[in-house]
Amino acid sequence: MMADNIKEQERAELHRAIWNIANDLRGSVDGWDFKQYVLGMLFYRYISENIANYVNNLQLEAGVEGFDYANLPDEEAEEAREYLVNAKGFFILPSELFCNVLAKARDDENLNETLERIFNSIEASAQGAASEDDFKGLFDDIDLNSKKLGNTVEENNKKLVSLLEGIAKMKLGNFRDNTIDAFGDAYEFLMGMYASNAGKSGGEYFTPQEVSELLTRIAVVGKTEVNKVYDPACGSGSLLLKAAKVLGKDAVSQGFYGQELNLTTYNLCRINMFLHDIDYDKFDIARGNTLTDPQHLDDEPFEVIVSNPPYSNDWDGKNNPLLINDPRYSPAGVLAPVKYSDYAFIMHSLHCLATEGTAAIVCFPGIMYRVGAEQKIRKYLIDNNFVDCVIQLPDNLFFGTSIATCIMVLKKSKTDNNTLFIDATKEFIKVGKDNKLTEDNITNILASYTERTNKEYVCRLVPNGEVEAHNYNLSVRTYVEQEDTREVVDIKALNEQIREIVAREEVLRAEIDKIIAEIEGDGSNE
Repeated sequence: MMADNIKEQERAELHRAIWNIANDLRGSVDGWDFKQYVLGMLFYRYISENIANYVNNLQLEAGVEGFDYANLPDEEAEEAREYLVNAKGFFILPSELFCNVLAKARDDENLNETLERIFNSIEASAQGAASEDDFKGLFDDIDLNSKKLGNTVEENNKKLVSLLEGIAKMKLGNFRDNTIDAFGDAYEFLMGMYASNAGKSGGEYFTPQEVSELLTRIAVVGKTEVNKVYDPACGSGSLLLKAAKVLGKDAVSQGFYGQELNLTTYNLCRINMFLHDIDYDKFDIARGNTLTDPQHLDDEPFEVIVSNPPYSNDWDGKNNPLLINDPRYSPAGVLAPVKYSDYAFIMHSLHCLATEGTAAIVCFPGIMYRVGAEQKIRKYLIDNNFVDCVIQLPDNLFFGTSIATCIMVLKKSKTDNNTLFIDATKEFIKVGKDNKLTEDNITNILASYTERTNKEYVCRLVPNGEVEAHNYNLSVRTYVEQEDTREVVDIKALNEQIREIVAREEVLRAEIDKIIAEIEGDGSNE
């Protein structure tokens, strides 16, 4: 208990430090722009400490006491460049380490140029190496000459000094003592802070931690280790990293795979991998349109797929005549509508899923009952027994939208010919204006999923023939009866109460008439 209290105190202190940086820069850099600078500098500090501690530990193991890479002349460090690039994926000269740049920052009139040169050098160090794709463009979103930092070089550098010093004040602990958790927590706090305040522009990049937890725990039920984890619309990588946390990153033998269209979010995802201590050779994050230009078809199948793809977005669909013959989509005999890409992501995930794997996908509720092409795809999924479960979640769980989303769980090797429907709309607590899943809520939903039995008003195991009879409607409330919480009214008792009230009213009226008559009578005697 004491350890938990200390951990929470340290986390609260870390969050306060981030808020202090936000307050210090408020008015010059806002929202998502500010986040890029903080995460970029946080990443710079992380890889600086990462490589320095790696070298220091090697020297310590070799019996060299008191060695500090930060104090090593650049010329001597150059001799280890090739070795370190192979081992860590990148190289940083001692003079370019975060701590050494920070020490000279206030006196560096060209701090913006210094940092730009260092960031370019870090990226260049990976060129030609196996890690090149993982480092290329990682600092692109950090514009060190932006007018948002100041109208003059002097103002610009003053903000950069403040930013460096703020990042330096974050107590991230000793590298060997769970430092990674602190770096990762700082990242997640920043993402949550700005997603919750930025509406859709932020929320679309971030799945709340509790939803990530539920989605991932569903996808790994019965598994203690898997080959690969995949997210075809990975955003900033929170779902991939939740799988690393739930299973343990060493239990994912061949690594983490994701694809993201948005450049900024793609860079955030790669940074997030590093900040959570996922080595460059254990993740493969690609940029591009998953639906029309998939980058990981050679890496399938994946045992765990977790995803929160964009809801009802436009895509090429029938406008691209090649797609109907794409082996990902052709089995259903129809493409997802041009205006609704949801089932394109679902069919893509199904194609990439291992025979014994599980895919858990957050879905817009409309795809469960809309007719036309989507109904035909649902027919394909049900007739081939691929839908394991549909879960209706509470509304107002996600940043930027109050929609009550669903989870569709896909499997290729089910042991029965039924589909489980779970109504989890009551599983939440109110936090301010938002709803939130607690650990108990998650446990309850998981219990319904794993027990796979009928429970009145909560869940029902439905034969696929019944789903067919309902025209392949997959809405949970089609199959799980809603509890009637309205108060039961006893009509006879109510009528008796009304009669009593009317009788009392007549008595009162007679008494009032009597009093009025007496008053009027008294007046006539005067």
